[in-house]
Amino acid sequence: MTPENAMTIGRQALEVTLMVSAPLLLAALITGLIVSIFQAATQINEMTLSFIPKLFVMFLIMLLAGPWMISIMTDYMHQMFTGIPWLATN
Repeated sequence: MTPENAMTIGRQALEVTLMVSAPLLLAALITGLIVSIFQAATQINEMTLSFIPKLFVMFLIMLLAGPWMISIMTDYMHQMFTGIPWLATN
């Protein structure tokens, strides 16, 4: 395995990680921002008020984007496993 191959595999792994985690992280970020604005406007400082909506939205996003996330991960793993003989010869 050449250093270029190792860098390509590492880059692809980071891309897949970002693609899979982005929907959940963005949903948590947007939900947290909305709840923070609501808390600032109403001066309600309850910790569970920010936790429960994030949990609900992340669960909803996981239900909606879960099949897509799994297909991205399985496609990447299939590509890695089928590429093992090619990596051994180079």
